[in-house]
Amino acid sequence: MSKTVVLAEKPSVGRDIAKVLNCGKKGNGFFEGEQYIVTWALGHLVTHADPESYDEKYKTWRLEDLPMLPPALKLVVIKQSGKQFQSVKTQLNRNDVKDVIIATDAGREGELVARWILEKANVKKPVKRLWISSVTDKAIKDGFKNLKDGKEYENLFASAVARAEADWIVGMNATRALTTKHNAQLSCGRVQTPTLAMIAKKEEEIKQFQPRKYYGVSAIAEPNLRLIWQDAQSKDIRTFDKNKAEQVLAAVKGKSAEVVEVNKSHKKSFAPSLYDLTELQRDANKKFGYSAKETLSIMQRLYESHKVLTYPRTDSRFLSTDLVDTLKERLQAVSIKPYAQYASRILRSPIKVNKSFVDDSKVSDHHAIIPTEQTPLPGKLSDKESKIYDLVVKRFLAVLMPPYEYEQTTITAKMGQETFMAKGKVVLKSGWKEVYDHQFDEEEAKDGLAEQLLPNVQKGDSLTISTVKQTEGETKPPEPFNEGSLLSAMENPARFMAGESKELIKTLGETGGIGTVATRADVIEKLFNSFLVEKRGKGLHVTSKGKQLLQLAPEDLRSPALTAQWEQKLTAIAKGKLPKQAFIGDMRTYAKNIVHEIKNSDQKFKHDNVSGTKCPDCGKLMLEVNGKKGKMLVCQDRECGHKKSVSRVTNARCPQCHKKMEMRGQGEAQTFTCKCGFHEKLSSYNKRRGQNKNQKVSKNEVSNYMKRQNKEEPINTALADALAKLKFDK
Repeated sequence: MSKTVVLAEKPSVGRDIAKVLNCGKKGNGFFEGEQYIVTWALGHLVTHADPESYDEKYKTWRLEDLPMLPPALKLVVIKQSGKQFQSVKTQLNRNDVKDVIIATDAGREGELVARWILEKANVKKPVKRLWISSVTDKAIKDGFKNLKDGKEYENLFASAVARAEADWIVGMNATRALTTKHNAQLSCGRVQTPTLAMIAKKEEEIKQFQPRKYYGVSAIAEPNLRLIWQDAQSKDIRTFDKNKAEQVLAAVKGKSAEVVEVNKSHKKSFAPSLYDLTELQRDANKKFGYSAKETLSIMQRLYESHKVLTYPRTDSRFLSTDLVDTLKERLQAVSIKPYAQYASRILRSPIKVNKSFVDDSKVSDHHAIIPTEQTPLPGKLSDKESKIYDLVVKRFLAVLMPPYEYEQTTITAKMGQETFMAKGKVVLKSGWKEVYDHQFDEEEAKDGLAEQLLPNVQKGDSLTISTVKQTEGETKPPEPFNEGSLLSAMENPARFMAGESKELIKTLGETGGIGTVATRADVIEKLFNSFLVEKRGKGLHVTSKGKQLLQLAPEDLRSPALTAQWEQKLTAIAKGKLPKQAFIGDMRTYAKNIVHEIKNSDQKFKHDNVSGTKCPDCGKLMLEVNGKKGKMLVCQDRECGHKKSVSRVTNARCPQCHKKMEMRGQGEAQTFTCKCGFHEKLSSYNKRRGQNKNQKVSKNEVSNYMKRQNKEEPINTALADALAKLKFDK
């Protein structure tokens, strides 16, 4: 009897599919049943070959050998996962196997994982596609009932190949050119570099910012009504002209106020849209301080392991109509504390569907992130997983609840010839805000008037003024980027495209930004790992190395506009509107141009963070850099690449100023240090903490924590593999 091979992306998903398909016989890297053989990748099993596989001369990095433009890029099996590739290849090429079902992640990168394996294994058998947004048993069963023809996804594969080849061609050549030209570890990329440029531009805006003083006038009317002066012409409640504010103050002193208008209006506020990955990463960063990569990692566990949330790598905030019939089951799945009261209330009436959250035209590969039909097992979610799950469930419940309704009252009063205003509201129906205990961030009033409890006043009333005074303040500079706001800028980089045409900016704003929802977190991590960006408090700042890189890199490679245009073209390839080779041809021409520009540049790179410590491997002085998790010493010789941790940021709080302390030293000499000057040996810290039994921290716990802090996550890209020899990332 002929069989079908099902190729999953990860072992955990492979096991889930095997269980549903009754594949109970376990083999070496696969499960087998009567009809199906389920096997899996380990993420990517195949990648682009290193430059030296095209020519031995590329083993040595030399500027004169650039650009590297092989006629066609080769695929190689990743050495570390070669054993699993052979297992997968064996199953795919069995004589009793008639066809293949691709069951990797339903997206551009998942398509690449599977198709590269099929290509490298030389598989020519018919292909079908399992396209699902959750990995519950029900979703898998439904997916197998609705398998797609693999040919429908060939354009998606072409887009994925174009992206991978563009990253190799541009990244390899730009990085090698800059690194060899300046003998420094300088990495450059088509998404990474413009992202760095946006952070630098924001820093420059902050640096150039000149604060301006502004003035206003406020009055307190009895019994307790705060009135704010409003300019009759501009309608602003502040002025930058101090003399004008003083004139207003002088004109109204000693006068009573007459109510000339009381305007009441009924208003509705609808729930915010469902989450896509970027919006979820923004909220998780804002509320919990999680990095974009950490949020994605948590989401991946909730999707793959716990099966309680749908596919995370989505750029849509809407649902498709075919999901409407499943909403009832999803509500039943979240009918647990603390959501049960809201879910049961929604279930008591027919679910009202509208375009605010169900719109087929706004769903491409995947719908918004929502709960699955599976209830989380009690006590199985970690604290971080529970927090992310809570965000998604509350947003899901909110869009299914009625609008928040209130009556807004605006009071207009006259003091002499000057106009004063007050604003307040009365809640009529809590609606979706109940889910958030009425603590959902209010949108700031556009006119700047703060809401207040208003007394019962009528038009024509005369108000006694008890106090009138001049107020003043100062304009504030823009905030530096944090990971959340940087994700927003990457999603819509239009304001960073100075000099571009309005038509281009508008088009790019409508079609997306730089990178994708699936890659932006990795791009931010690479900026940290390459020591181009560092954290100061919550803000992201460009290091000296990053600033110099931006001066050395070709100008258009720093442009978000160019990168956004490339992303547009990749999307066009996925839709079958642009041939893959046309895009690759452009990338090859571009690589030639940037290498020529770098070769002929007369700019110099200078290390300004040289320490007094010599490298134990080559004897050269090492560089002190601020990594994401602490300070490090890195050899300045790119061919050596020795690294050593100096200090690590911990969660231990200083007993004096309560800020997070750093850990310095090794073994028994490990010491906590704080910026305020406090320092304490690890042994003393444990003794002090041990005074409270419940808070005791063992040496093993601290040791394990520090190992986790120092652990570097692998980055599975062609460029990162090439740079592994230099011990730094793309």
